[in-house]
Amino acid sequence: MKQPRAIDYLRFIIPSIIGILVFMTPFPITDPETGDKSLTIPIAIISGWLQDSIGSILPAIMTFIIVLTAVLTLIARLGKPGFIMNNEFWNKLLFVSWFWVVVRVIASTFALIAFFQVGSSPLMEAIWSSDTGGLLLEQGGLLSSLFSIFLFAGMFLPLLLNFGLLEWFGALMAKIMRPLFKLPGRSSVDALASWVGDGTIGVLLTNKQYEEGHYSKREAAVIGTTFSVVSFTFSIIIIEEVGLANYFVPFYLTVALAGFVAAIIMPRIPPLSLKKKEYISEAVEDSDLENIPGGKTRLQYGTETAIAAAKRNNSAKKFVVDGSKNILDMWMGVAPVVMAFGTIALILAEKTSTFAILGAPFVPILELLQIPYAADAAQTMVVGFADMFLPAIIGGDIPSDMTRFVIAAVSVTQLIYMSEVGGLLLGSRIPVSFFDLVLIFLLRTLITLPIIAGIAHLLF
Repeated sequence: MKQPRAIDYLRFIIPSIIGILVFMTPFPITDPETGDKSLTIPIAIISGWLQDSIGSILPAIMTFIIVLTAVLTLIARLGKPGFIMNNEFWNKLLFVSWFWVVVRVIASTFALIAFFQVGSSPLMEAIWSSDTGGLLLEQGGLLSSLFSIFLFAGMFLPLLLNFGLLEWFGALMAKIMRPLFKLPGRSSVDALASWVGDGTIGVLLTNKQYEEGHYSKREAAVIGTTFSVVSFTFSIIIIEEVGLANYFVPFYLTVALAGFVAAIIMPRIPPLSLKKKEYISEAVEDSDLENIPGGKTRLQYGTETAIAAAKRNNSAKKFVVDGSKNILDMWMGVAPVVMAFGTIALILAEKTSTFAILGAPFVPILELLQIPYAADAAQTMVVGFADMFLPAIIGGDIPSDMTRFVIAAVSVTQLIYMSEVGGLLLGSRIPVSFFDLVLIFLLRTLITLPIIAGIAHLLF
């Protein structure tokens, strides 16, 4: 093999370092209004700046994007125009199954009702209420956040994907990720991006890797539902919401331990263990990163493959085109799903007793684990499926510190929230169904709850 030149190393190193700084490096920031200090990543800082600058018009922009997506999807399915059917990107994005056509139409209807606050009947108000559809669409709400996060994350994501960083980690981490989690080494980057950044970034990264053929169906499903973890920043918000900020360190260590155990168990049981080891595209499996040629160390071989990947992606035009496609893919593919499923889930949580009924079976489990106020805490075990903040909000007034600690920790380890990661997973091409997500959510709850309860008894 030809000896790499200095410029070849720089093509790999410089974009990869920038990608790590943008997506994975926490920086201290100070709130100008309160003076509170916190840690966050640059992509979140830039996203926050954009929301502060144009936040008032973001609900209108997201409504337009969701409605436009529904209209173009109907045109694609009914008219099959050439500009969509003959373009690989637009065909994949807009010519979807009738199920997703219906979802996008429902999402556009919800968005219009929520934006214009149409109607005063109980049904219409349940859609546009500030607790449901209005919560998702309002200024500073999830969809406004996703607009800016997807804009910058989508554009800069090629820094992680295209310049060898995944190949480098793939070779170095294969001997850890494969035996522990049955995953390729490159998945360690997905996990790290979620942990220090945001679970939505982890889903976006995993989806792109799956589309490019680097992950099998099973691997993509495992990574998307197991490693799209709640970020460090959001964990701080959750523990503060239940009034236990002084317990953050033991809280986060508890979450990390419970999440680690769940990550080992979940790939080995249904439904994830039943996913097929098939690839969506013709790109070969990364087995070459796990079987290192004789005479080379993992570091040497990882560096070689990383440099080769960087050489294939040295076009500025390709960088911009790939980034733009990422943005449109997430704006138009994911936002409608979040609006549709998130609104329905929040209506069930806020306007009905559905989750209180569904949580009833957890009462004897919590009593067996000797958690105080088991009846009050039971519905928080399932309401997190709608939104990750609901358990902390509902359980924040329970008198027992132990119970609030358990509620907060379980809510963070459940991962599948329909208003965020769950909706994103359904909107992506990662092969998980709604039923899969329900089952995974419940299994994660049952796996992590005893661990968290045991540690809570040691602390309180």
